[in-house]
Amino acid sequence: MKRLDILIVGLNYSPEPTGIAPYTTGMTHAFAEVGHQITVVTGFPHYPRWRSEDGCRVRRQEWDGPVRITRVPHPVPRDGGPMGRIAMEAVFATAAARVVPDPPDVVVAVSPALLGVAAAQVQRRRGRRAGRTTALGVVVQDLYGAGAHELGGARGLLSGIGPRARHVLADLVTRTETALLRRADGILTVHEVLRDRLVAQGIPGADVDVVHNWTHVAAPVRDRDAVRSRLGLRPDRHVVMHAGNMGAKQGLDGVVEAARLAEGWDVPVEFVLVGDGNQRDRIARAAEGCSRIRLLPPVPEDDFPDVLAAADVLLLHERPGLRETCAPSKLTSYFAAGRPIVAATDARSPAAADLRTAGAGVVVGPGDPGALLSAIERLIGQDTTELGHRGRDHARERCSAAQAHAGYLGWLDRLYRSGVA
Repeated sequence: MKRLDILIVGLNYSPEPTGIAPYTTGMTHAFAEVGHQITVVTGFPHYPRWRSEDGCRVRRQEWDGPVRITRVPHPVPRDGGPMGRIAMEAVFATAAARVVPDPPDVVVAVSPALLGVAAAQVQRRRGRRAGRTTALGVVVQDLYGAGAHELGGARGLLSGIGPRARHVLADLVTRTETALLRRADGILTVHEVLRDRLVAQGIPGADVDVVHNWTHVAAPVRDRDAVRSRLGLRPDRHVVMHAGNMGAKQGLDGVVEAARLAEGWDVPVEFVLVGDGNQRDRIARAAEGCSRIRLLPPVPEDDFPDVLAAADVLLLHERPGLRETCAPSKLTSYFAAGRPIVAATDARSPAAADLRTAGAGVVVGPGDPGALLSAIERLIGQDTTELGHRGRDHARERCSAAQAHAGYLGWLDRLYRSGVA
């Protein structure tokens, strides 16, 4: 393939340590490493803390190695709530559409933010007016339509309105998402479950490729007992650790309830929640007075693999009803840590499918703290060495960055050819 001018439009980018940013950044570097010229239009770092240290008020130019970065101003909702996110996306999309880069051969939008896809369409038209056969691709990490239906209730996107109106508005979100995506020349999503949902929404299956997210953390290297001691983890308790974002999708109230059950039943476990997010403060208040749960702040990127490996069990916890909205990125990190995993998630979710494929843990239904605690009890009562080995094997064989980057490059080639055709 010839050297291409590529414009990437996405709200999240490095140095954000978690969520979508590491994958957008990795994709960008994969394109740059084979000689393509890359311009990224992005926002200011704010996730998962939902605050920016940089102000977000003035457009800024910077470089990430050979990649030219334009950061455009946007608000950051104080609590990461749904209405604030909509406002942030709208402002970001408007600002991104006003950036005038060199005419691109390919525009790649990353969703979320969904409204950024509209900005990418403006940039494609600008490229074509300049005489380029500009193609538009969209990388779909989360599904807005599924999210509106699955997360629309309490504390969700459409909370505060009646069920009937909520259903109507969720359908409107789905139709808007579908209309935007149908204008793309190609779509790449991160799991077969999400692909199937897009096809059900009316996106032609031939237009949707799948490349799974990769493990973007290294293998643990530090002494496990020393790390546990540094973190203050008690040797007489089995540590069940949830690491990453603390938002609505995670439904962490269920973990608090499981911790209170462990306290009442005198089960020798301690739940440790590591990270940040828009629900962190509320979860901390809900956990007050319970001796079987602790919240720790985010840890530096180079410490993260060792903190994960310090756990006895790694926990993926999703809100009941969540099935097709997203493929949680934390699972790839969990596999690399080599610890057994318990996933409280819908049996049809991407997370459940991946855990079954890896054979690295157990799946329990969401929204049942008693069942969750019982599954953990069974797990800590057996030798879990083999489960940990399977997770690491899966990370190495199915979640490598090299494998995923090759998939992105193949998709880019097909995308460019679709624009030329």
